[in-house]
Amino acid sequence: MPSDLALQLNDYRLTTAHILYHLPDHPSLLQEFIWQRLDIAPKFPELHKFLTFWEKNLDGKLHSVRVASSEIIKPAHYRNAKAWLLH
Repeated sequence: MPSDLALQLNDYRLTTAHILYHLPDHPSLLQEFIWQRLDIAPKFPELHKFLTFWEKNLDGKLHSVRVASSEIIKPAHYRNAKAWLLH
């Protein structure tokens, strides 16, 4: 299994999925689950594997999934100050 750093150098990004699902015993109520892992945007194969597992093995029917993804290793970013604050 490659290290997290090796994955990040191969375009994996920190991916967070906010999953809402129906409670099996009370289908009118929604519960939330947060899933976070390194994955490849925009296809998200790891998230798709997890959601396929969920649908096949868990009782709570999925309601919705929101996904956010961000590169962890980025080029340096700076900007010039537009004002000087002197005491």
